[in-house]
This record gives sequence, C-alpha cells and structure tokens, in this order.
Amino acid sequence: MLAPQKQQIIDLFNAALQPVIAGSELTPTVTLERPRDPSHGDVACNIAMQLAKPLKKNPRELAQTLVAAVMAGAAGKGLIEAAEIAGPGFINLRLTAAAKQQVVHTVLQQGAEFGKSQLGAGKKVLVEFVSANPTGPLHVGHGRQGALGDALSALFEVQGFDVTREFYYNDAGVQIATLATSVQARANGFKPGDAEWPESAYNGDYIADIAQDFLARKTVAASDGEPAAASGDVNDIESIRKFAVAYLRREQDLDLLAFGVKFDNYYLESSLYKDGKVNAAVEALIAAGVTYELDDALWLRTTDYGDDKDRVMRKKDGTYTYFVPDVAYHIVKWQRGFGKVINIQGSDHHGTIARVRAGLQAVNMGIPQGYPDYILHKMVTVMKNGEEVKISKRAGSYVTVRDLIEWSSGEDGAETAGAPRDLTRGRDAVRFFLISRKADTEFVFDVDLALAKSDENPVYYVQYAHARICSVLAQWTGDEAGLSSIDLSPLTAPREASLLAKLAEYPDMLQHALEELGPHQVAFYLRDLAGELHSYYNAERVLVDDEALKLARLALMHATRQVLRNGLALIGVSAPARM
Repeated sequence: MLAPQKQQIIDLFNAALQPVIAGSELTPTVTLERPRDPSHGDVACNIAMQLAKPLKKNPRELAQTLVAAVMAGAAGKGLIEAAEIAGPGFINLRLTAAAKQQVVHTVLQQGAEFGKSQLGAGKKVLVEFVSANPTGPLHVGHGRQGALGDALSALFEVQGFDVTREFYYNDAGVQIATLATSVQARANGFKPGDAEWPESAYNGDYIADIAQDFLARKTVAASDGEPAAASGDVNDIESIRKFAVAYLRREQDLDLLAFGVKFDNYYLESSLYKDGKVNAAVEALIAAGVTYELDDALWLRTTDYGDDKDRVMRKKDGTYTYFVPDVAYHIVKWQRGFGKVINIQGSDHHGTIARVRAGLQAVNMGIPQGYPDYILHKMVTVMKNGEEVKISKRAGSYVTVRDLIEWSSGEDGAETAGAPRDLTRGRDAVRFFLISRKADTEFVFDVDLALAKSDENPVYYVQYAHARICSVLAQWTGDEAGLSSIDLSPLTAPREASLLAKLAEYPDMLQHALEELGPHQVAFYLRDLAGELHSYYNAERVLVDDEALKLARLALMHATRQVLRNGLALIGVSAPARM
C-alpha cells in the first residue's frame, strides 16, 4: 500500500472516530499494519481494541461502528473494497484492484525517485566506517564495514538526510612505528624468517613492495594527504614512516575504488593532538570533577555512567589510553553539528562503547545519552573451493577486500592486453553478500557461490530478474514511456496481485531499514521481489495477443525493473541488461 493511500485510510478512521470519542479526553493514534496472513486482507487495524476499555464498549461492536462509518465515507470509494471484523475486534480491510494497481503508475511516474522521502530534510548525520589504520591492505572485515556503511548512508540519503561519510585513521602510535621498522628491515635486505627480522613486524608481500619503492626514491600520495617523497636512506626512519603511511593510504584508496566506496572526509587521529583537541577533552573532564589520580595515573569515573569499572585515561608514562582520543574525536563530531552519528566497527570494539559514551556524558556539553550509535559487525569467514581461506600472499595473514573482489570476478587479478580487468561482477557479489545478513551475525562468504550462475546465488538471482525484464521489453520494441498511462485493470491474475503488493512495500521497507539501521533488509527485499518476478514470469505470458492485457503486463514488468534498479543502486550493485 502506498503512503498516500495509507494516509487516506487513516483519515477515514479519524473521521469515523470523532463522534465516538466526543466528550472524552482520548487522542487515539490510528495504526495500520499488514496482516501476517495475506488471506486476512491487505490492511489491519486494531484501534477498536485499543479504545474499547477506556470507552467501556464491546470491541467488536465498536469495530462495527467504525467500519460502517469508514465504508460510508466518500473518500473510501475506489480504495477499500471490503472490511471484515475478526477475533476480538480486529478490522481487516481489502483494497480495490485499482488501488493495488496504482503502484505501477506511481513507480513509472517517479522513476528513480520512487521510495524517497523528505523525513530527514534539514538534518545532518555522520556515518563513520572502515576507518582502517594505514598498516596494511583492507581486510574482509573492512569490506563488510564498507558495504554496510555505504548502504546505510544511502538509506539516510533517500530519506532526505544530509549525510557525511567519514574515514578516521590512526597515523601515529605503536602500529605505525611497527610498520616503519618492518619496511626498514625489508629495505636492509631482511625478510620474514631471518634472524634479523623483527618479531612484531608485518610479514605481507606489500612490505617488500613499499621498501622497494622507498629505495627507488619514489613519490606517492593518497587522496587526503600531501605527496610523500622517499629519501631512499634506510636510516631515515621518519621518511620511511611518512612514505609507508602514504603508500598504504594510496593502496586503501585503490581498494575502495575497486569496491565503489567514496568518502566525503578523512580525519587523522594525529590532528586531534596537533590541534589540542585531546588535551582540551582531558582538561574538560578534570574540570568537571569526574577524574582522579591513583598510582601515578589519571582515571575517569566511568562507573558513574554505567561502565563496569573506572578506566585509566593517562598512564604513568604520560601517554593517553586509546579511548581518550576517541572521546576527543566525538566531541569534535558534536561540535561540527552532527546530532546523529553512527560508527560501524568490528565487534572487538564493544568494550570501548561504554567508556567513550561515559566521557561524552561527563564533559557536560549537552551530548545526549547513547551518542554515538554503534553498529558492530561480526567476523567474515571466506570459503573457496570448499575450504576456508585464512592467508593472503598480499597481506601475509588475512584475506583482503581486493582478493575477494578479484576471486568473485572469476579470475585472480590478471590483466588482459595491458588493460585492467572489469571487476564489476566481483564488486557486485561482495557488496550484495556482505550486507545480506544482519551485522551482528557471523557470515560465511562462499566464493564458489558468488561465481555460480544459478538461483542459489542471490546477487545473480536478483540481477537476472532485472535482465529478464530488459529482454521482454526489448522483444516488444514499443515505447516504454507510454506505459506510464496504460489501463491496468486487466491485471487480475494471482501472481500479478502478489507482485503488485511487493512493489508497494518498497517505500515502507526503506523506512523500516533506516529505523533499525539494517541495510540487510534491502537485500532481503530484493531477493523477495526477484522471486515474485520469476514466479510471475513462469506462470503468465507477457507478450500475449490481447493488446490491453499485454500493455498492462508490460507496464507491470517495467515498474518491477525500476524498483529492482532503485534497490540495487542503493546498495551499490549494478543492474545489467544482459546476463
């Protein structure tokens, strides 16, 4: 049911309620739901059961009164075909065929705008995701964040929000120092397994690549930083550090480009120290009286804000623990005007949530409880040729996003005639698969399934539905634009009714997915819609001799293609015309 139709029915109920609640202080809210069992009707309302007790009326009798008034309303003509009272007072409504068919005209008139709204107009939201430290290639966990974060950002955008996609990374600290010493060891001619190789060093082949380019005195630049020119001096550890960070940030840019993910802003942890934001946050917490000194360390009373124990902020050596810059960073987000902030991180970050939120509450800046929101995702297991894959030659100890995209494209990264291979197929599979489960569930990525051209492969199944419609419309060779005003009354087959109902669910699905911060619902919906299309195609001929029926069915197919295209675009997956 479309939003305008839903509002018309709500208005009918509100009008019917006026004489019923006259003289009382009741202000009821009419809620319409889709019955779990389609045989019960198209729309269900329990307002009679809600009001029966305060009005001291029998709920079924009250329901009958409301139904009579609703059906008598002039606005109900052409919208509601029948109304039934079930059980203790449920009101089940059946829409007219014309009302159900209206979704086709709406989709064809609105096109790519179908499903969008302005619910978030004028509101800003920041979605932070991936946020990988520049110490190596992006792994499959970062890929899951990329797919989730980009799809969630798109969900906010289609509801009218002003969205900023942000990437935060640590460009200093122990891990970066380890990166520099790893590259230095490679530049000195050592490799993993040698006695001189640092125990904590990174072992992937990418370290050798960085060392080789450093010795060649190359210059590299990432999308968010100044070019870094290598000095070529193996003793110049600072030059090695800067070059290695820039090199890996550029590599991450290439990973993200292959994945089709773009960020609006990059934020460096080092800038929080450089700009005095960390010290300012610490001073604000001290001034608020929520810290104390113990054992030569500075502690934050996080237990006052729901944490299981107080946390060290500043260690004996004068350095800050890792959650302190996180607090400073989120203060900056608040000061930048982002009242809504969502962080997408691995489940190993669960322990930081309470302390970061405690720090934000303690600074007394008006930051609301529960700020920021978190989406924590569980690990991804990669299967290939029936076996779990744990090691990548490129990374040394984990499967990278680029590995997954290349494997899911059907090849292992080779180039043809000097031209880069098209990775669209692999990107589509990785994007779709990685949002096809709730973030808090573990996920097995089966490369063999991603390559399969069968109904078992969900992305192939959905894309094939789109391509199948393209084929039908191409066979017709008529004017697609003219289908937006076709008479739809011939659409009376059961499979047509099911497909129409599924199309009408799309806007509500988008809203529910956003409310629950669950972009996986888009993937679920697309699979269901594709299933309805395939079932319909197998049950009914489209290009029939009856001209009116043929045009009505072509319009239905055209509208289904548009909704498939809209949903796929939202999650960053292509909609091919041929498969």
